[in-house]
Amino acid sequence: VQLVESGGGLVQAGGSLRLSCAASGSAFSINQMAWYRQAPGKQREMVALITAGTGSTNYGDSVKGRFTISRDNAKNTMYLQMNSLKPEDTAVYFCNAVILETTANKYRGVWGQGTLVTVSS
Repeated sequence: VQLVESGGGLVQAGGSLRLSCAASGSAFSINQMAWYRQAPGKQREMVALITAGTGSTNYGDSVKGRFTISRDNAKNTMYLQMNSLKPEDTAVYFCNAVILETTANKYRGVWGQGTLVTVSS
């Protein structure tokens, strides 16, 4: 299973970006998906999370009210709508998924390669 992020780039403070994360592969189903980010010199932090089934969401305190996570289960794709961006949102954004390998009947975590978001002041 592979995760591929897209949608990063350079934006001015106050602007918006939409990130996408597409999962591909065979014999799997996706459980929980999440966005993480890592700024230079800082630890990776959870930005937003969405569960399978009910689609319950959870957000990091720094992005609540500005970012919205969503997913399209039919397309195995997750999105992150980022509004009112701030320079401190500058980071590499990573997609993460907990998948069930249906053949082996076991769960494992998968990471994307990351996409850079730069917010200028």
